[in-house]
Amino acid sequence: MKPIDRSEYEKRRARISDIFTKIAKNAERQVQMRCPYKNRLDQCTAKFGCAYKRKPRRDEQFPACSSDDKLDYRSAWEMDPEAYEKMRCTIKAESSGNRPRQPVATATVTHDGQSVAAETGKTIFDYADELSVRVPTSCGRSGHCHECIVEIKRGMDALSPPSETETFLRPPYRLACQAILQQANQHLEFGLLRRSPQILTAQPSPSLDLDPPISRRGDAVFYEGEQIDQHREHVYGIAVDVGTTTVVAELVDLESGQSIFTSSFENPQRFAGSDVMNRISYDAGEFRGEMHNAIINALNEEIRDLCRNLEITRHEIYEIVVVGNSTMRDLFFNLDVQSIGQKPYKSIIENEMLDGKRHTTSLCELARKLRIYANRNARVFGAPLIASHVGADVTADLVAINMLEQNEVVMMVDAGTNTEVIIGHKNQLMAASCPAGPAFEGGLVRCGMPGCEGAVESIRYAGDHFDFQTIGQVPPSGICGSGLIDLLAELRRHDLMSPKGVFAGKTMELSIIPEHAITFSREDASHLAQAKAANYCGQMILMRYFGVQPADIKRLYLAGGFANYVDPANAVEIGFLSPVPLERIVKAGNAAMQGAREMLLSQQKRRAIEKLIRSIEHVELETMPDFFDAFVEGCQFKPMVFEDIRKS
Repeated sequence: MKPIDRSEYEKRRARISDIFTKIAKNAERQVQMRCPYKNRLDQCTAKFGCAYKRKPRRDEQFPACSSDDKLDYRSAWEMDPEAYEKMRCTIKAESSGNRPRQPVATATVTHDGQSVAAETGKTIFDYADELSVRVPTSCGRSGHCHECIVEIKRGMDALSPPSETETFLRPPYRLACQAILQQANQHLEFGLLRRSPQILTAQPSPSLDLDPPISRRGDAVFYEGEQIDQHREHVYGIAVDVGTTTVVAELVDLESGQSIFTSSFENPQRFAGSDVMNRISYDAGEFRGEMHNAIINALNEEIRDLCRNLEITRHEIYEIVVVGNSTMRDLFFNLDVQSIGQKPYKSIIENEMLDGKRHTTSLCELARKLRIYANRNARVFGAPLIASHVGADVTADLVAINMLEQNEVVMMVDAGTNTEVIIGHKNQLMAASCPAGPAFEGGLVRCGMPGCEGAVESIRYAGDHFDFQTIGQVPPSGICGSGLIDLLAELRRHDLMSPKGVFAGKTMELSIIPEHAITFSREDASHLAQAKAANYCGQMILMRYFGVQPADIKRLYLAGGFANYVDPANAVEIGFLSPVPLERIVKAGNAAMQGAREMLLSQQKRRAIEKLIRSIEHVELETMPDFFDAFVEGCQFKPMVFEDIRKS
């Protein structure tokens, strides 16, 4: 028997003693400071009134408790009338001191078209409760979790100055629990960072030989042969597509391959900027890690919702597969993304592989290390990157369109804030990334918005007015990407705008839907022209470099985001898409999500795509001699004409 190392023994005993001391102190603090009527979800179960009680949400039984747990409640529960009265006065003074309420009904607070009378002393969270708006939070509205970020669309000056807990935010963003209305003499409008966009349905997966890393043998659950749990009724996995603008999550039964539930929400990281480069810059500052926390908190909220709705437990979720562009994927894993923002624009993971320090750019981490709401032994798999900004979402796209079996020349365009283009066949592939920006996804365009309910998704000019259709068949709130492409094509088709974006009569703004104050300006057209030019360059230069014309493309796959909702003829007419014969254009649905699901269900798919992407040639568009000419030409709203661009 090995003799006991006395010093090591004492060290461990001291460590255990320290742990128990901290537990005891925390328990004592909870007894002293936490109201006994507050449950583990920070909800109030008391049957009597309290200044900290907030109106319950529609789907919750109890109201929320907004106390910061800084009051000593013990005397309130003593059978001493004097002590009770003293505590009652303390609570009243604390509440009135923090939130002086002076009803003023001259202005309103609005969210998504619904309004209530403005009243000073209330937080944005209070107004959200009144409007039945669900704002995420996990800290009892104390400002610590940073989940309740809202966008102040109007009336910022009427709010209290940002608190210390809001220093990580830039205007127009605030924490709903900290922003207090101080002036009720102007209208205030706010919006959530996590609206639910229109879900782009992933195509059904082809017949797969199911061989996920997670398997069940009898009453035991295994990960790659290692037992990690006892069977709990279900064996689930989640595929997640982390887009710059939209996040989609899909719950999958790993034993049957069946999709159980799909949800989507706006990426809450947009408080740090609407595009990749702005987010990289933000993460370089003093608030590094805030974007990682934002996406993890948002995903956890979605998982809690689906567990509640499906009556399952998080312990039945054993693997999460994550795809996204290089920046989005690495932020999800809380990695330093600064190298992606500087030449040669490579992830630290890609650099490590190029230096021989790792054999793949894929990632695998324990879910609990990333604080994800899943089984304690669940794994998180980050699909491999291709090169630079061409990330794991494109890897998933290639899985979805079965690039391993493509013998003819095809092209895939995954259009979004960061557009990626792939061209070739299974034996030769080229890839390029185009920083298109957010103009077609709700950013920079004054009346632009993501593809959420109320967005104009199609529009036609009817001579003296525009006919339109909105998502959800509700009154219009703005125009999403597919509607903007229709609008540009209609303006060109009816000579209401020149190819260079100049309006007829040289007016600076057009009224599109006057009854809802939806307009379109020269500045809007300029932002869209630059975003379109990036897409133009990616397709044009890559086809020239590969040595093909549009007629040589046997299939043009449209993947991701709004690309699957656009009218291809209109997109070709304004030069957003290459003039491939329309019958060859294939809308691939949410290819990234489909590919993520297939990788979740098949280790063979993971191995095969890993091998394929290593053969892809990455083309840096900005280094091509005809890039500037292509970009300038691409800024015009007209079809691509190859002869217009000088050959390199």
